[in-house]
Amino acid sequence: MRRSSSRKGQTNSTASNNSSPVDLFRSASGKAATKELERIDSLFYSYANSSSSTIEPEGIETLCSDLQVDHTDVRILMLAWKMKAEKQGYFTLEEWRTGLKALRADTMVKLKKALPDLEKEVKRPSNFVDFYSYAFRYCLTEEKQKSIDIESICQLLDLVLGSQFRAQVDYFVEYLRTQIDYKVINLDQWMGFYRFCNEISFPDLSNYDAELAWPLILDNFLSETNVKKKRKTTKSMVGNPKNILLTR
Repeated sequence: MRRSSSRKGQTNSTASNNSSPVDLFRSASGKAATKELERIDSLFYSYANSSSSTIEPEGIETLCSDLQVDHTDVRILMLAWKMKAEKQGYFTLEEWRTGLKALRADTMVKLKKALPDLEKEVKRPSNFVDFYSYAFRYCLTEEKQKSIDIESICQLLDLVLGSQFRAQVDYFVEYLRTQIDYKVINLDQWMGFYRFCNEISFPDLSNYDAELAWPLILDNFLSETNVKKKRKTTKSMVGNPKNILLTR
């Protein structure tokens, strides 16, 4: 019996000694990843509803408070995008894991520090189109819903595009709130406005071609914008004594 035990010990010792550096690294990495996931999960459950095991609106408000950002801050929408969250105001455990693992944030301190880099990531042109589209889809709160009401769209435009295209957003929001033809906006119209902001010189609209495939709402918007510009120009010319000859 003693001989058998000795041989077994020698076998285990030999196996341990024969472990390659790669095997040891993989083992250490696996343990670290497990610990990281445990911390991510622990952070999730500190905000999740105990009965639904989901972070709900109340939990997100607490999360925002801990992050020291307002719940209407665009960075919360960016965080939802990173998590690939499907339902507005709710984060599942899998979504939470997806986002925080990608951000390498397993503590609140790390999550706070990750927000500036996340903002930079979203603002890269290659990512922003996807984020802009996601922002619309994230606000579709009802099953089979395909459009969003005007007031919500105005708020979303200001949140998502306001910092990049302030003038275009202000003009378009003013138009949306005063026009009577549209009650809702669909994804095609939403994406069309982003394309307009990127491609069309504003406010002179010198390279705008109405013959191209623009959503009708943009043609109507620009038609109204041009009318207002002409009215302002005419009033300015009439009000200036130096322009009297030009108005006759």
